[in-house]
Amino acid sequence: MTTDAKSLLPIAQRAVAIAHEIVRTRVPKTISFKGHRDMVTEVDVAVEHAVRDFLSQETPDIGFLGEEEGPVIRDGSGLLWALDPIDGTANFMHGIPLSGISLGLIQDDRSILGVIDLPFLDMLYAASEGNGATCNGDAITTSKADELDAAIVSVGDYAVGADADHKNRVRIPLNHQLASRVQRVRMYGSAAIDLAWVAEGKTDACIMLSNNPWDTAAGVVIAREAGALVTDATGRPHTMRSHATIAAAPAVLAQVIGVLAEAGA
Repeated sequence: MTTDAKSLLPIAQRAVAIAHEIVRTRVPKTISFKGHRDMVTEVDVAVEHAVRDFLSQETPDIGFLGEEEGPVIRDGSGLLWALDPIDGTANFMHGIPLSGISLGLIQDDRSILGVIDLPFLDMLYAASEGNGATCNGDAITTSKADELDAAIVSVGDYAVGADADHKNRVRIPLNHQLASRVQRVRMYGSAAIDLAWVAEGKTDACIMLSNNPWDTAAGVVIAREAGALVTDATGRPHTMRSHATIAAAPAVLAQVIGVLAEAGA
């Protein structure tokens, strides 16, 4: 079934606007732990409830997957909304303005629509498959970088929770390889920002050795529609079942994949 993702974009933007109002007007007071060093606040939960309720009214045939409370599967459309209510919760808790609301739409393991709001930076990114990507309504494109030594590359957070030490044994050599090869390495603490800023050309590539759908569904389609290449760690086309998420300006993707291989990632 072919879905007209563009027709659903206004609904997604309205949902994110509801989330924006909650995030900008509530201060986190209650912190719970989902795992070791993995936190959630009552604001995360409030956003997820509000967005889920809105989308269930506007698109009752589309399923919903939230980071905090899991999936609501509905039969019929084969579509799934994926929400990270606050991507970068640790930043949000500490008053660091690098956090975002990330809402994507998935069809057949491929994201086809995305909206990312960075509420403390006044940046709203949006894309639907085949229609390009925008920031605050203006078209955006990825960078023209062609060499890693002139590239800024962002990397995903170090792992927390169960098996974190094992997972980080791969991330540490990767950072070592990047430090000697690229112009600068950055760690923003938000997958939404990593992908949106590759889309906008603020950075030239991002590397995340994980792929939770709520983290990546929106940013992947925004990056693709802006001209970035998005793959797994081996260079194969990215899907929601990939184990890693790599987005890069086209001319540097092969070099990024090479660094990943050298680092054993």
